[in-house]
Amino acid sequence: QIKQERPEDAVAIRVLTNAAFKDMPHSDQTEAKIVDALRDAGALTLSLVASQDGEIIGHAAFSPVQINGRSCGWYGLGPVSVRPDCQRKGIGSAIIRDGLHRLKAMKAAGCVVLGESDYYRRLGFVIDPRLRYAEGLESYFQGLAFTKVVPIGQVAYHHGFDVV
Repeated sequence: QIKQERPEDAVAIRVLTNAAFKDMPHSDQTEAKIVDALRDAGALTLSLVASQDGEIIGHAAFSPVQINGRSCGWYGLGPVSVRPDCQRKGIGSAIIRDGLHRLKAMKAAGCVVLGESDYYRRLGFVIDPRLRYAEGLESYFQGLAFTKVVPIGQVAYHHGFDVV
């Protein structure tokens, strides 16, 4: 079952996110703080939880991004967390697909993600040189346009991602 988070889900999401990223070599262990910062700033456009038997086992955050300093109707996906013992069972993909469907229903223009290109390609994301993020991360930064118009420029995530 996938639904929008409720206020009482915040602690469970924090615990889940910390557990999901605990042993990830690419993680700086700030993912839970990022979700909290986005929530505190009112920037969690979508904060979806997957639950099983009443327990939250997955979470995905979607927040607005700017391209060349402007809001263009594009959103950033992440962090995405799945309880370690539930990973590699399609839960993360299901939450992401649900979120992308919801963004399209909101008339969003597109979504970007910084992550493993093989995984996100299966969900429709592609490396698009028109969308730039950070030098050296070009092979990990991907976009998914919901319209025919893709803006050209530098993408900036919400300042909630700047937590230390």
